[in-house]
Amino acid sequence: MKKVFTRSILLAMVLVLLSSCVAPNNNENNNSTQIEEEAKEEMIINPIDQTYTKQAGIEVIYLAGGCFWGLEKLMQSIPGVVDAVSGYANGDLDVIPTYSIVTTRNTGYRETVRVTYDPEKISLDAILFAYFHVIDPTITNRQGNDIGSQYQTGVYYADENAKTVVERIAAIESARHEKFVVEIEALERFFDAEEYHQNYLDKNPSGYCHISSDEMSAISGMIIDPGNYPLPPASQIKSMLSELQYNVTQLAATEQAFMNEYWDNHARGIYVDIVTGEPLFSSTDKFDSGTGWPSFSKPIDENTMRYITDVSFGMQRVEVRSRAGNSHLGHVFENDPTSPSGIRFCINSAALKFIPYEDLETTGYGYLKDLVK
Repeated sequence: MKKVFTRSILLAMVLVLLSSCVAPNNNENNNSTQIEEEAKEEMIINPIDQTYTKQAGIEVIYLAGGCFWGLEKLMQSIPGVVDAVSGYANGDLDVIPTYSIVTTRNTGYRETVRVTYDPEKISLDAILFAYFHVIDPTITNRQGNDIGSQYQTGVYYADENAKTVVERIAAIESARHEKFVVEIEALERFFDAEEYHQNYLDKNPSGYCHISSDEMSAISGMIIDPGNYPLPPASQIKSMLSELQYNVTQLAATEQAFMNEYWDNHARGIYVDIVTGEPLFSSTDKFDSGTGWPSFSKPIDENTMRYITDVSFGMQRVEVRSRAGNSHLGHVFENDPTSPSGIRFCINSAALKFIPYEDLETTGYGYLKDLVK
């Protein structure tokens, strides 16, 4: 009986000792878990973008365009862009993204670049048109060779002013395509990507990029800012154009050869979009193709052109539209023996307005005088 009593006392002591060891660890684990959850909640619910600090005179936009390495490099190459940072935007609220998470799970996060820019040097219009020029807006969860929900395209705005511009430019771009799947949304949250992703193509010059070097070179050499030539409302366009001008620019009609305003115009000056006033061609590059329509060997700024496959009338041609106005201009042809460059832009006079050289300063085009010989 005495031995049993002694064993009972010893067992009770052991249990007390064990419980005194385990309890603090449980409390510590619980406290640690609570702290982690509170920190996680703080990170998600507080600032939308914890690493961005608003600076006077500097604006921001968030762009998802496939692999963020190339888009970051492209944006950094544009004069007026202050910085571009790779990260993850607008995914599930309860997920703090990392590269391994977003590439192995469907979290809703998109590889996104935060672009800060000086609006005195570059417009949001220009940045957005550059972005749309290097993506395919018709495909979901894919860009280039990259497939997955993290590669979904999107433009995420952080304030009402940006929202207005984004929606206006998105409407222009969507009109160029039968299908348009780019997400146009307010920014909900943004996390910087890991450090090795930042400036990736500077660190790895031969690294993968779905944006071509030609595209980067053309965009970084932008001469004309489309923000200076916004598209008027549809009702205003209708009232400001003649019937022929409207049918050509808005309905893709074609005027008669040899019976149009500029086919044999030889004066010095520039030709601008009749709808927006965006500069398109210089008299320096105009030549007589014998076709009866104004012909040019190249545009003033390659960025002002948009090319669309045209299979109308049983032919396969390349339609040319203006960047800011989406006006139908005409068609472009390669290997043309009459052209100094081998390229012939065959353009409708009704889509153009001619600005004589001597009027360039007074009409706001003086910055292009050196391009008119």
